Formats: sequence, C-alpha cells, structure tokens
Amino acid sequence: MEVTVYQIDAFTSHVFAGNPAAVCPLDAWLADDVMQAIAAENNLSETAFLVPGDDGYGLRWFTPTLEVDLCGHATLASAYVILTHLAPGLSEVAFDTRSGRLTVRDAGPSAGLVMDFPVIPLQGDLPVDDALASALGGRPQELHDIREAHGASYRLAVFGSEADVATLAPDFASLGANVIATAPGTNVDFVSRFFAPMSGIDEDPVTGSAHCTLAPYWAARLGKSELTARQISARGGDVGCRLDGDRVHLSGDCAFYMQGRIVVPDSRAAA
Repeated sequence: MEVTVYQIDAFTSHVFAGNPAAVCPLDAWLADDVMQAIAAENNLSETAFLVPGDDGYGLRWFTPTLEVDLCGHATLASAYVILTHLAPGLSEVAFDTRSGRLTVRDAGPSAGLVMDFPVIPLQGDLPVDDALASALGGRPQELHDIREAHGASYRLAVFGSEADVATLAPDFASLGANVIATAPGTNVDFVSRFFAPMSGIDEDPVTGSAHCTLAPYWAARLGKSELTARQISARGGDVGCRLDGDRVHLSGDCAFYMQGRIVVPDSRAAA
C-alpha cells in the first residue's frame, strides 16, 4: 500500500526553520510496529498519523524510537495539512489523542493556528547538583521536576539570561533526563531549548508540549497570561502562549515543505 506523507515546518512562517514534522493521513491505523518503522525511517523528531472519525481525527505521534503522549509541533503541522490540503473549507479541527481531545483553529493571518492544550504543571523543586550542571554545560538558578512522560524523567532548568541558555552544550549521554532549559528573553518574554535524549531526540528544534509547562511558569513569574516565546535552537521557532485556567493556547505558523508517498509492503500494513 501507499501512504501519502507531508513534511511541514511548524512554528515558523518559512521553510528550513521551525520544527519539521511528517504527517501521514490514513484511512485506518497501520500496525504499531509499522508506524514506528515509518517514524524511524523519516528520522524527524515526530511523525504524526491521522485517521478520520465521526467528529474529527484520531491522532498519534511517534519519535524515531517511541510513541509519545503529547506533541505540539506535529499537532500544529497535522492541523495545517487538514485545513489547507485535506479539508480546506474548515476553520477548526479536533483530534482525539492520548492526551484527550485537542482542538486547533485558524485564527487568521496575524494570529496563525491556535492549539488548545492541557497545562502540564511542575511537580516540585529539586536541588541543582554538580553532575547535572556538568552534563548540561551550565548551572541553572532553579531546577524543577515535571511529571514523567514517554518513560523518562523531565526537568525544568531555569537560567538567568538568554545567553546562558544559548551557549549550553550538553553531554547527552550523561544527562540522565529530558530537560527544558529556559530564561527571560531579550526580545520576547522567555526563551527555551529542549533536550530529550531519553526519548531519542538530542535537541528538539521547537517543542509545543514544553510550553504547556513553560507558559504557566512564566505567567506566574511575570504576572501576565499572554506571553511571547522563542525556542532558540539552531533552526529556531516562535510560539505564542495564552494561559486559560488549566489549559494553554499555543499559536504558531506553518510552512509547507514537501509532499510524497511511502510504499509499505502489504505484508506489513495490517493493524
């Protein structure tokens, strides 16, 4: 069988920036090992698979090594594919996922696509130890625990300046956890980088799900519910954030890069 695949750069208005995601629309789910094999072959931080339902789409996300519970940039890219290619008459799309029902609406040229995601709160404070500081390549001012996800521990490391985050050069083999590094921004409210070696991604270019934690942290610290953010990876990307109770609205643009087809042997295709 053949599977159509789109590659979309998310959280950016132009190609070769933001976070590239593969989006594969399906009529029915493929076998889990086949979807995982496709994601590994694509070798992007996430490949999204879509199956239409009665009121929206089923949506699943895979890194090159595992299926994940929540992914922002591949959700944004999936909505872009639906709203511009599969069902261009729609202005909003709903997804049923491991993290519940997620919606994405087209808010117009100036606001981009807006995703409605759950807040992921901090679990508690942690001491900053020398081993972590050495593995990160810098000593954060604060370290917080986030709920375990994707079978790995997550940490939020807060630094004093954008330059502190920009110059981090982690030893990924020694990191021992996935880490969101963040600091006040120079031209935005806050900046971040996301290191996820425990999930098969040394550094993710732009991470929507990380902003489910970053937005409430910075909203409380800065005393405002609407924030501008930039992930300062090599590719870079911009994320708008608006905190609304236990939900966070994340906004961004997408850029179309590629459409192609994947040939899956019939012997591997059945779920």
